[in-house]
Amino acid sequence: MAEIEQAKIIRIAREDGAETVPEPVDLAARVRELRKARGWTLEQAAVQAGLARSTLSKIENGQMSPTYEALKKLADGLEISVPQLFTPPSKGQVTGRMAVTRQGEGVAHLTTTYEHELLANPLRKKQMLPYRARIRARSFEEFHGWVRHDGEEFLYVLTGIVRLYTEFYEPQDLRRGDSAYYDASMGHNLVSVSEEDATVLWVTSLV
Repeated sequence: MAEIEQAKIIRIAREDGAETVPEPVDLAARVRELRKARGWTLEQAAVQAGLARSTLSKIENGQMSPTYEALKKLADGLEISVPQLFTPPSKGQVTGRMAVTRQGEGVAHLTTTYEHELLANPLRKKQMLPYRARIRARSFEEFHGWVRHDGEEFLYVLTGIVRLYTEFYEPQDLRRGDSAYYDASMGHNLVSVSEEDATVLWVTSLV
């Protein structure tokens, strides 16, 4: 069934890749990184935090374990919370990851109603699942029920005309250049209402 096949693609994409274990944060390096990110000298950061320059220098060099009071002053001076001193920057900010998928090089996945071409497939632990799809279905009844899965979804029509059925809204006919963004846990099905199979770009969130 289309619902099972569609959900399986999403589940595999979510589970793809090895589990990552958070690395312990080096407080000294973290404080130094935060200070330099603000363009502050040791003296400037010490003044902002109300700490002695020597104390801040020892913290940054791992030569002392600061008291909670010192951590509180430091966090206030950096305008962050104390927990953020021990939280590494998001690895999703700058990873340098990139994947180029040439025309026809996507990974094919066929269902009874859609022909999916998964894009950016080499990337693991993606936060979005992009794929191009050829819409073969011509009627709602071909789905034997609603397609639904976790996350949100963006749909962009590339060619042809599609009819988007959703659980809580009236059907919408979408043409080339039209798009829709919706809650994917809401039942949804897509059919082609043009003579030829319509093609769309779908992007599904995986977080």
